[in-house]
Amino acid sequence: MSTKKDVIVLTGAGQLGMAIVRRMAYGDKIFVADWKLENAQAITKTLVEAGFDAVPFKTDISSRASILELIAAAQKEGEIAMFVNAAGLSPSQSTKEHILAVDLYGTAVLLEEFGKVIKPGGTAVTISSQSGYRMPALTAEEDRLLATTPTEELLNLEMLKPENIKDTLHAYQMSKRCNGKRVMAEAVKWGERGARVNAISPGIIITPLAMDEINGLHAEFYRNMFAKSPAGRPGMADEVANVAELLLSEKGAFITGSDFLIDGGATASYFYGPLQPEKK
Repeated sequence: MSTKKDVIVLTGAGQLGMAIVRRMAYGDKIFVADWKLENAQAITKTLVEAGFDAVPFKTDISSRASILELIAAAQKEGEIAMFVNAAGLSPSQSTKEHILAVDLYGTAVLLEEFGKVIKPGGTAVTISSQSGYRMPALTAEEDRLLATTPTEELLNLEMLKPENIKDTLHAYQMSKRCNGKRVMAEAVKWGERGARVNAISPGIIITPLAMDEINGLHAEFYRNMFAKSPAGRPGMADEVANVAELLLSEKGAFITGSDFLIDGGATASYFYGPLQPEKK
């Protein structure tokens, strides 16, 4: 009798990803992947001390070869039954080119490659962002290009060329818009394997990184956003995990190709409430 377990792969070793796998990974093998091995080791230590079977793995999601190494290692332990992508760079963390390489291209490759190996009945979520909703609407053709352009050609799209990306925030917003479109297109392919994939777009969630931002140079901006959003506060990783638990479990069996905005109403306030930008 085989002792191989189902495998859950987490890319992006942070509080959000950990909160999700803690809900879903009882009895499974967890691969915790991050481009900083020490981050993967820290989350793995917390999981192991709570009784989970977890191992750290160094992965650069902007490299297809690195993603394929992760998949190969995971498959040696068992079938990949679940995939959670919480990896990404924020606008204040890097250059616009690097953000597009990781958040946009990297996510597209993850969805493509895990879609080829996920077991029948398997599920996945990728963490996007409310930022994808803040940008003006794209044309139907631009949306189609973001959804369906072969991954290796994505960064050659005219709208994604560095000269057409204003700044790191624009790069981040385009990446997150693309994440949602890729999830829709990939859900069709995943469905052929009997598997499901969805996105979650959180607002500001309390994590160590967010705390740095909230208490840093832009403290006033964040205080104002929380005060003027319907929820009146930032979110918690476990609240995102509540949504992920639905999407990754049988209770979400009819949900695929969707993107769930969970931001305490901040985006609603941005368009139709007191957070509307002042017209220049």
